[in-house]
Amino acid sequence: NLLYRYAEAIDAGCLDEAAALFRHARIEAGGNGTLDHAGLLALWQRIIVLYPCGTPRTRHLISNPIVDIDEATGTATARSCYTVFQATEQLPLQAIASGRYLDRFACIDGQWCFTAREYRLDLVGDMSWHLTTVKH
Repeated sequence: NLLYRYAEAIDAGCLDEAAALFRHARIEAGGNGTLDHAGLLALWQRIIVLYPCGTPRTRHLISNPIVDIDEATGTATARSCYTVFQATEQLPLQAIASGRYLDRFACIDGQWCFTAREYRLDLVGDMSWHLTTVKH
């Protein structure tokens, strides 16, 4: 469920809620180095375009999750794919990015939590309406 809660929060423009899911995690975010949840939130607040509706006008689809759970240690790993769709007044609905998430989890105080995430971006479309770091 953490995979899907992340996508739901991001698409709703609830960046703080999405970042809170990583409060026990270290995140490898490409050229941005290793971040904690506060650093990830700061990065998102700096680069994600939020529209007047309060959302980034995206839909993150998570697919092909392969989850391995080690009940004895209370840990798990997951590999999954993501595809990000976006539609704005200027951009018709289209896939703008696709890649993989490599995640680690642990059961902390009875709750499953992210402990690590690596973002891998494989395919890139028109991200200029989604990220401030990409120009139209």
